[in-house]
Amino acid sequence: MRMIHCRHTRILIGCLALGLTVASLARAEKADQDKPVILEAEKVSVNDVKQIYDLNGQVLLIKGSIIVTGEDGHITVDPQGYEFVDVIGNPNEVASFRQRREGPADEFMQGRGAQVTYDAKTEFLTITGDASLKRLLNMQMLDQLKGWKIEYDDVKQYYRVIPPKDAKPEDLPLARAILSPRRKATLEK
Repeated sequence: MRMIHCRHTRILIGCLALGLTVASLARAEKADQDKPVILEAEKVSVNDVKQIYDLNGQVLLIKGSIIVTGEDGHITVDPQGYEFVDVIGNPNEVASFRQRREGPADEFMQGRGAQVTYDAKTEFLTITGDASLKRLLNMQMLDQLKGWKIEYDDVKQYYRVIPPKDAKPEDLPLARAILSPRRKATLEK
């Protein structure tokens, strides 16, 4: 495994745009796009005309293999039927995201943080606030990222870990990644 640590002031600029390309062929489960959205919460407000859904208290969203949890959520659906999901946690429980990836039956992306946003149209996931994101195969971690903000572009197969805007050199490391060698991970599939 490779470990990436940001330890020096001159590396802080590099940490601001830490980009990690994923060379795996697997992507998000395509069948998810055609699945219905299942919403659970203590309170759900629906504006069917504008396609806006507000959820309050113990939010659970399921769409195919996608599972999003948190305390409060807001979902908008665009005219083409794609969802934009924004869920926040609370001090006692974080927001979370999990999705099975296309390909190997037991490969998942799993993330946690204070806020989770997911754009189904662009397949772009953002986790903010003490964020972590893992790529799991057969429940074994292949890749793990930690930082203040993590962006994952499933279409481009790209991770990015971003420190807070007010980060100081003494706060390092601000971003951390543990990545499995691609060749070994690919062969184990």
